[in-house]
Amino acid sequence: MPSPLFADRSHQSPEDGQVDALISQTRRLRGEVDAVRQDAASGGTDPRARWQRALYDLAVHQLDDLGAHLGQLREGVPEQPARRGATAEEAPRPEDRDGRPSGGGTAGPPLTRVGSAEWDLLTDEADWSQELYRIVGRSPDAGPMSLDELPSLVFAEDQPLLTRLLTDCLVDGKPIDGEFRIVRADGRVRTLHMAGEPALDGEGRTASMWAVFRDVSEVRRSERAVRESRESLRRRHERQEAEHRLAAELRETVLPFRRGPLRLAGGGAASLDVAGHRLPSADGRTGGDWYDVLGLPDGDALLTVGDLTGHGVPAASSVAVLLGALRGLALAGVRPGPLLGHLNQMVEAAGQPALGSALCCRYDPAAGALHWAGAGHPAPLLFRDGAGRVLDRPEGLPLGATASGAPYEQAEVRLHPGDLLLLHTDGLTGGGVASDGPPPDTERLLALAPGFARARGAQECVRMVAEEFGGTGCTGGACVVAARVGDPS
Repeated sequence: MPSPLFADRSHQSPEDGQVDALISQTRRLRGEVDAVRQDAASGGTDPRARWQRALYDLAVHQLDDLGAHLGQLREGVPEQPARRGATAEEAPRPEDRDGRPSGGGTAGPPLTRVGSAEWDLLTDEADWSQELYRIVGRSPDAGPMSLDELPSLVFAEDQPLLTRLLTDCLVDGKPIDGEFRIVRADGRVRTLHMAGEPALDGEGRTASMWAVFRDVSEVRRSERAVRESRESLRRRHERQEAEHRLAAELRETVLPFRRGPLRLAGGGAASLDVAGHRLPSADGRTGGDWYDVLGLPDGDALLTVGDLTGHGVPAASSVAVLLGALRGLALAGVRPGPLLGHLNQMVEAAGQPALGSALCCRYDPAAGALHWAGAGHPAPLLFRDGAGRVLDRPEGLPLGATASGAPYEQAEVRLHPGDLLLLHTDGLTGGGVASDGPPPDTERLLALAPGFARARGAQECVRMVAEEFGGTGCTGGACVVAARVGDPS
């Protein structure tokens, strides 16, 4: 096979117009990819962002590589080998450019380079292209290296590979195709891809060998970055899945599912038909929202909903601690207002301070009275005779947002048989209590009043809420509790 160093240029290059068109396309695509890469550079430091940036970097390096190769195709193979005595720092030749048409564009990063060499086995002469000297960091004054000297450039671990490639080519006439690492004279490590073939004489014996060396260091570095970032992304996903399962199990432990009538102590007292449900978040993460229904020793019923900032296991653990304190205070007879004051102290004194909202309701079935207090939380909704309204909200700042000792006012409302009380976290309606009026989605809840009036129980009311808001109204997850007052027994 003829040597690439001395081959006739007219038989080596495609039509210049076709190559120029490919160069223009490559240059345009490279600019577009680089623009997207620059935008992605400010996209954060999480594993997903690093993986995306690594892929963009790899694409840019590969396009740089392609542009350099096309540029060399356009210029053609050099007609003369490298001159002995030339300096390695001489002005770049046409094939050193990035493949852009003359005069166009600005300078980009260092590009992958290609050099070539030929070894004559009969005369022991060797010829290297000027670019090969630059790639390996060798001065042309030192002359080309022989095949016996070539392994001295290579990493010790990669020398057996190079020896095998050369042996297969020279002895068995096989093409060369392999990669190895070299250490330049300046100490820099580069990865080279070597491709070549033997040239046979008239008797079929190997007379010479030529090879093309391509510096693929940047491409391989980008490929490693992609693999590492993809592995980091996989590990993070597995860790998140494990944390999600643990948080969900913890939540199920502290938030037992409850439905059906809550029989309260005391003769003649009205029962409560209660149902609770949590609507999952759009991203599947476990948040800090909760609900609870508890029958108290004096015959009252405790209904609570709330939300703590955070996600995953930390949020679920904080909810478990908070609910334990809330139940203990309620069982001790602490009323809703003072109870929220104690919870606020506990949240403020926590090792990892957080913010939260809560709604605490205590229903006295004997008197038909609901006493309730809120801490930065949407007020309960009361549905009666096919219509609904928002209860007037007493003062109460979010948990953890005010100093210990801040008062939480308490309100009271009378409930009648057939009334439906609906409690929910602000994830359901997309807003807290900062505005003068109710959040916009509260009107959607109130519009369910006719359906609630026809519902056969609290569970059906909760199902109606889930159907209305499950797809659009709980991007961060939400809890809802429905309690319908029954007739006295």
